[in-house]
Amino acid sequence: MRIPILKLKDYLLVSIQWELDDQTALQFQEDLLTKIHETSARGVVIDITSIDFIDSFIAKVLGDVIGMSRLMGAKVVITGIQPAVAITLIELGIQLDDVMTALDLEKGLEKLQQELGD
Repeated sequence: MRIPILKLKDYLLVSIQWELDDQTALQFQEDLLTKIHETSARGVVIDITSIDFIDSFIAKVLGDVIGMSRLMGAKVVITGIQPAVAITLIELGIQLDDVMTALDLEKGLEKLQQELGD
């Protein structure tokens, strides 16, 4: 199953609506990086509101996606982090120090627009 990636102006919007398995996470990583390249997106909002649990592999892939997106010139905002997911990320040592976060997709898009000066 593929995660839909929507384009809005210079941004890509991703709303993950189900728990990720390893294969879906890797496919998402590839799809997002390809879409950034194809569209020259300046920013990405990844909404993970629907994710209640995250394992170490998915957490690593998420961290990698953020870093790879930055290398390709796209700023990333993560929205909707659930408490259990936040705890797991910290316990696993996943560093999201430079990552912008917001409570929901709308606020994430606003934060991205402010950051990019749009």
